[in-house]
Amino acid sequence: MHICDIHFLYEYNYWANKKILAASAGVTHEQFLAPASFPFGGLRGTLVHLVDAERIWRVLFETQIVTEDQDLKAEDFQTFESLEKKFREEEELMRAYLNRLSDEDMDSHLKYTTTEGARRDRIMWHCHIHLMNHGTQHRSEAAAILTEYGQSPGELDFTVFLNEWKK
Repeated sequence: MHICDIHFLYEYNYWANKKILAASAGVTHEQFLAPASFPFGGLRGTLVHLVDAERIWRVLFETQIVTEDQDLKAEDFQTFESLEKKFREEEELMRAYLNRLSDEDMDSHLKYTTTEGARRDRIMWHCHIHLMNHGTQHRSEAAAILTEYGQSPGELDFTVFLNEWKK
């Protein structure tokens, strides 16, 4: 896979994140903090998990060190604005990292050991595809929560992104 393809997938990822964040800006503070029956709790927990996964993978890409033992905590984000800021910071850091990569980097291997001690050997572009897929899953959970609050983010499909994408 070419680095330009990975860049394009991240454009979709950040477009979809922005739609989720724009809808999230319309919820009340109580709704932002409210629990829910999703795997990472309510809206705040789901969004924290989403941005934390991007952080964990970026750090792993850059250092080959797994930092899951340093997960972001939902309690550290008492306002939507503080979490939205974290999303912007992480996007900037990931874009800077991606700008340093080449096509050859996409075929390289990422070797690391999980926090449970399992050894992994992954092709780099596979890891980036995983991260995009992971984001899709948890944005869909956030979208379900937002829709229940009357703040649907609208269509998040890749084809909708393609229709809106400015070349």
